[in-house]
Amino acid sequence: MPNRICTICARGGSKGVKNKNIRPLLGIPLIAHTIMQAQKSKMFDFIAVSSDDDEILRISKQYGVKILINRPSELATDSAAKLPAIVHCVQECEKVTEKNFQTIVDLDATSPLRSVQDIVNAIQLFESTRDATNLITASPARRSPYFNLVELNENGYIELSKRLDKPIVRRQDAPKCFDMNASIYVWNRESLFKAKSAIDEKTILYEMPEERSIDIDSELDYEIVQFLAEKRGRLS
Repeated sequence: MPNRICTICARGGSKGVKNKNIRPLLGIPLIAHTIMQAQKSKMFDFIAVSSDDDEILRISKQYGVKILINRPSELATDSAAKLPAIVHCVQECEKVTEKNFQTIVDLDATSPLRSVQDIVNAIQLFESTRDATNLITASPARRSPYFNLVELNENGYIELSKRLDKPIVRRQDAPKCFDMNASIYVWNRESLFKAKSAIDEKTILYEMPEERSIDIDSELDYEIVQFLAEKRGRLS
């Protein structure tokens, strides 16, 4: 089995939903659901949480995480990209464990509706696709750039985001598009350390349904996730 590590990168600050990574959901902190999903998947040699927030790290330790990484402040600002934080976390974990990890999986704490089987399936798909550099997860898009997703042009008028030579008159005829759901990311070590973004020419997709794809970025998102979580009864 390849050496695998799961990273969970959760900073303390949040403008859309205050303290969202530790906000209660089904009676436990939000981040705990992702930790428990990673544990129950039994796919990882190590699970690590990276944060600039002591309370997030304390809660992660309480839920069984043994590798706790203090994220530098410059990687935890509102404008900081997540990819450097993941790279930093993996580098620090390799120092602690004295191992190089072949497969790196990042689980976003703000997308807790994923299933444990989603994690297993995404890893298996990635590791069985020989030339893939990384994998992202997404759900079928509710709006199509070919049919009903529009943008303002330079003159201030509306136009379709993408045009085809033959106009689409039915949404069902448009090319299939997906909404990234920020749930599961998978890389091999080499591709992660070279990556400039989450998508390159050899990125593959693991499709998830909309009801498991909501990423909490607003109070409305939180209310929807809470409703679906309560309906399901459990998340991990």
